[in-house]
Amino acid sequence: MLEEELIAVLALQKTKGIGDIIAKKLIAHCGSAKKVFEEKHSLLQKINGIGSVTIKNLNDKNVFKLAEKEYDFIIKNKINTIYFQDDDYPIRLKHCADSPILLFADGNINFKNNRIISIVGSRKMTNYGRDFINQFVEKLAPYNPIIVSGFAYGVDITAQKAAIKNKLQTIAVLAHGLDQIYPKTHKKYINQVNENGGFYTEFWHDEAPLREHFLKRNRIVAGISEATIIIESAEKGGSLVTADIANSYSRDVFAVPGKTTDNLSKGCNNLIKWNKAGILTSAQDLVDALNWDVKKIQQSGIQKQLFVALTTQEQLIYDYLTKNGKKHLDTISLECQIPVYKMATVLFNMEMKGVIRPLQGKLFEVI
Repeated sequence: MLEEELIAVLALQKTKGIGDIIAKKLIAHCGSAKKVFEEKHSLLQKINGIGSVTIKNLNDKNVFKLAEKEYDFIIKNKINTIYFQDDDYPIRLKHCADSPILLFADGNINFKNNRIISIVGSRKMTNYGRDFINQFVEKLAPYNPIIVSGFAYGVDITAQKAAIKNKLQTIAVLAHGLDQIYPKTHKKYINQVNENGGFYTEFWHDEAPLREHFLKRNRIVAGISEATIIIESAEKGGSLVTADIANSYSRDVFAVPGKTTDNLSKGCNNLIKWNKAGILTSAQDLVDALNWDVKKIQQSGIQKQLFVALTTQEQLIYDYLTKNGKKHLDTISLECQIPVYKMATVLFNMEMKGVIRPLQGKLFEVI
């Protein structure tokens, strides 16, 4: 990204009243972050959801002074910035309406393997949770998944250490800037994580780990992954928020059950009881649920039906495209009666299974 555009993106981040959803709407209308600040106010007012207060805030020149300082830090420290329109922006996260417009990254993250799971849970993990994580990740190792978590005490760091031990890539999503680390005792793991994956954050370098930042961090953890796994949780906790966000993104959620008398099993047991999570008792449960054991798809349509497990919605779309040929996303949504906001995730999962392919102009066809 060119210097002027990156500074404009940073300035947009600091503009009062503009979050990621509004920022994307403005960028889509104007063509770039730089053009947002150059657009005539009369034209901005025609954008749904953009009022006079927002337009007034766009006149605040102080945000550019702040943006230039952050840009200097990025250049000096060789921080990798990933814009939401970039090809290397995490593809599943890109489909989330409220995903960050900009990510700051450190390490050696790559997404050659699309099997990505998030493992989260209590900071006050028990031996039961620790043993489950270590066995679970070890059994998953042959499938080479990427393990995502929040680098916190307890379940998070245990899952990431297990990934490193089994030579798996791990991504730590931070609730603060890259100029610090929280908790401080986890500084000793920084090099190991960078060598086996890396760090993501949406926060500027000097932003502290505030309570509200952890809640924002959770949507990245949920959005970046194919599935979110809750190992241990009390009746209330951040991992349950992550589970709720993952459900809102139409992602798979799994929870490890425990004794009804155990405090740190209450959250997981409730997720299962309320049908907000599938029950997870072993690595094989996850492999089966996500179809990781499915053989490579052959070219024949009959062979696809034999080897690929499709959900009800996926089968409906597959049958429709088989009968009607390539169709626009909006047409598929209308004819199959699946809301547009859900279509991106369903179509992406079908693409990953190798049964459809995207074409230019939001068209899709059966392979």
